[in-house]
Amino acid sequence: MPRKKSQPERKKPASAMTAEIEGAGSVLNQPITQTIEQNYMPYAMSVIISRALPEIDGFKPSHRKILYTMYKMGLLSGQRVKSANIVGQTMRLNPHGDAAIYETMVRLSRGNESLLHPYVDSKGNFGKAYSRDMAYAASRYTEAKLEPICKELFEDIDKDTVDFVPNYDNTTTEPTLFPARFPSVLVNFNVGIAVSMASNICSFNLKEICDTTIALIRDPDCDLHDTLLGPDFPGGGYLVYDKAALEQIYRTGRGSVKIRAKYRYDSSANCIDILQIPPTTTVEAIMDKIVDLVKAGRLKEISDMRDETDRSGLKLTLDLKRGTDPDKLMLKLFKSTPLQDSFSANFNILIAGSPKVMGVREILQEWVAFRTECVKRRIYFELTKKKEKLHLLEGLQLILLDIDKAVRIVRETEEESEVVPNLMIGFGIDQTQAEYVAEIKLRHLNREYILKRTAEVEQLREDIAKMEDTLSSKKKIQGVIVQELKQVAKEYGQPRKTQFLFDAQEAEGEEEQHPDYAVHLFLTKEGYFKKVTPQSLRMSGEHKLKEGDEIAQHIETTADAHLLFFTDRMQVYKSFAYEFPDTKVSLMGNYVAGDLGFEEGERVVAMAVTKDYAGDMLFFFENGRVAKVPLTAYETKTKRKKLANAYCGKFGLEAAFQIVQGQEFQITTTGRRVLLVHSDLIPEKTTRDTQGIMVLNLKKNQKIASVQPYVPGSLSQEHRYRTKTLPAAGALLREEDTQATLF
Repeated sequence: MPRKKSQPERKKPASAMTAEIEGAGSVLNQPITQTIEQNYMPYAMSVIISRALPEIDGFKPSHRKILYTMYKMGLLSGQRVKSANIVGQTMRLNPHGDAAIYETMVRLSRGNESLLHPYVDSKGNFGKAYSRDMAYAASRYTEAKLEPICKELFEDIDKDTVDFVPNYDNTTTEPTLFPARFPSVLVNFNVGIAVSMASNICSFNLKEICDTTIALIRDPDCDLHDTLLGPDFPGGGYLVYDKAALEQIYRTGRGSVKIRAKYRYDSSANCIDILQIPPTTTVEAIMDKIVDLVKAGRLKEISDMRDETDRSGLKLTLDLKRGTDPDKLMLKLFKSTPLQDSFSANFNILIAGSPKVMGVREILQEWVAFRTECVKRRIYFELTKKKEKLHLLEGLQLILLDIDKAVRIVRETEEESEVVPNLMIGFGIDQTQAEYVAEIKLRHLNREYILKRTAEVEQLREDIAKMEDTLSSKKKIQGVIVQELKQVAKEYGQPRKTQFLFDAQEAEGEEEQHPDYAVHLFLTKEGYFKKVTPQSLRMSGEHKLKEGDEIAQHIETTADAHLLFFTDRMQVYKSFAYEFPDTKVSLMGNYVAGDLGFEEGERVVAMAVTKDYAGDMLFFFENGRVAKVPLTAYETKTKRKKLANAYCGKFGLEAAFQIVQGQEFQITTTGRRVLLVHSDLIPEKTTRDTQGIMVLNLKKNQKIASVQPYVPGSLSQEHRYRTKTLPAAGALLREEDTQATLF
């Protein structure tokens, strides 16, 4: 019988397959709040709790994993090992990449100079915290071990002082906190950015922190300012002393302090050496800012600048021009460069798994509570061990009464399993004591050995009584903490690196005074600027100009006037007349684009001069629109040098004029039409990049050819060119009026 041809298995339709999966293909309406709670909140909490914020021991999880790994590697007392080895071992606790682990270790090192008391003793190039471009070497080239101060972090860590948890793959354990014997959370700089919150903890002097903690233990209401003078930064510098600002930080954990660079003046070389800078900036950032000021013409006292940083430390040298007062120059630099900067404190710390912003007093109180628990757990651990030892020795003491009896019991017992029960019965001891006696070696069954061991019994009883007394007394626990703090301060304390500047007026700097006198300002079409005094103008002849160039604007004012240079890129550059040097008519003048740092190819189209920002700017566009913008729209409270969107960029700009009061303008088109428009007819707009209003109706392929302030009487029958309503078409230019136009 012929076999039937097998039919290929028919695929089930997609609808049938999805029907087999419960809930597949269905759309659920879920509130956005529920989605965020289920998906985003776990991520946010993980970042806050397990990554970004430090805990009361002063460390983030990444720091703790590295240091504990080095401790387990025996690097507290051993020789340095390759950093790559440390990074590899740390990956047993930290599942992140080796680059992230090594970068974290670099910041903990002495070579990087990020911390007041480094935790890693480094050898090799670990970069510098004060340099943006000085990169650290790869981990295979550098070596490291733990600094001696880490002993105070790990002391008694193996005596159940802190909790241990399994690592990410459950192959080993790691501590949740370090039983630090000093408030490391306030001793070293710590920055963290979590989700919707951040932490920025400044460092304090170790001895001051220890003394303050001791004072706080003895008197919870003590004045912190008596012992804690202020932050102490690893880079040194000067702290502008402000007791109110420090009080705010001490009380709330939030506030700001000013730090200034430290410098010295070398009179023989006429140069300033900057030796210490604020912790919030870098040498490169300072140099970039000084270069910008020199290019803008605001800093003319410096002839050269170079970075002379070497193995001895930071050094930025500024060569001065002859006659420069170094102190006045530094005051100017403090105001306009990061040589004086603010440090914003935000003491946000994890307490029992929850972020909390606290002041110095509250942080130290939390640390004392944490350390009290560590000391109690250590004493209880040691007490338990001593009780266990005492219990064994008390059993051994009973054996001393009749050693021969113990030997006889062991010898006469037929089964090994009966040795311990028979000893328990023979001497009235428990199983633990009997096990201990049964394990004594034959060579130790002599009176001398047993007497030596049992001699410890009295000492153990005294120690146990003392420990139990300590555990029951809060004051004695605090005495232990105080003694440890004194020892740490004595062994690791060091003088302050950041000194105080108490003269608040000097710290604020002095406003630079500029002489005010009458000047004539000239701007050419090619963008050259001249500031000429009236006396020089009277004694001069014709202007020296570039070939094909001509004077576009001439304004009389004084040296303290504000200058606004409008460019063809819809930008306005702001300056002051005193920032430009006095010159002569016989010279070319200053090229504005170069002095103010214009973009490549950018050129000046108009200049406005003002002192009170009264009046308006009129912008005439090629398509017949005119915008009227008040000068106050370009006034800024800060000393910004550049504003974008100075006028509308959708149409080609034909001309721009500054007006203080109503003025009439003559507009000429490429179709030889002329319109006289008074500025009062144009409504004022508050936004800088407004499109304005249509003033001139243009025919196809025509545009505005020229705009100029109208000189009364220059056009015959001028009423023909005026209109009462806008927009207007204007009138055809009469032959006799041709000379009165720029067309």
